[in-house]
Amino acid sequence: MILNGKFLPYDEIFNHLVKVVSSERFLNKQGLGKEVPFFIFPFSPEDALKIEDDVINVIKKLKVEKGIEILHLNLYKICIEMLKEREVFDSIIEDESSYEKDDLLDMFQSLLDPQSNLIPKIREIIADKQFDVAFITGVGEIYPYIRSHTVLNNLQSTIEEQPTVMFFPGSYSHSETKGDSLDLFNIMPGDKYYRAENLLDYQI
Repeated sequence: MILNGKFLPYDEIFNHLVKVVSSERFLNKQGLGKEVPFFIFPFSPEDALKIEDDVINVIKKLKVEKGIEILHLNLYKICIEMLKEREVFDSIIEDESSYEKDDLLDMFQSLLDPQSNLIPKIREIIADKQFDVAFITGVGEIYPYIRSHTVLNNLQSTIEEQPTVMFFPGSYSHSETKGDSLDLFNIMPGDKYYRAENLLDYQI
């Protein structure tokens, strides 16, 4: 991974994450001006299988050592829960092979639509929660049914006060000509999103 323009081992990047999230500057949202406190934690897609466990370990570490309460929102698990609540999950799994790919895509995009379904579900989840920071994972698993920039665009009206970190399997790049871009898996065409900071570049 690249931290402040330098390649660092995976473990050191997570040490940087702990230092940033536990800093007063981060928790108090200093230096953001009027921008929403959204941050992208880009990681190599090859590390996707171990990211979830390591994020859980970081959450425990921040709680025990720093007293910082993290709200963990795994978008994939939330979407599965939504489908089960609608009592369609089992039937979809059973009949998946009979669907055309485009029909399956349309169905999931409708059932999991961020504005009308996913964000209200997240709002329901956080309604009685007290937390200092929100972590969002499961981004790669819900593609192509939900795009990360769409989640962020809709989420800014739901989590306004606490800093939010999205763990993103790919890169968050900046170009003078193309602007800021979320490049999923480092191969998909970039989604334009400019309202988040790259957490790997965040200065404590």
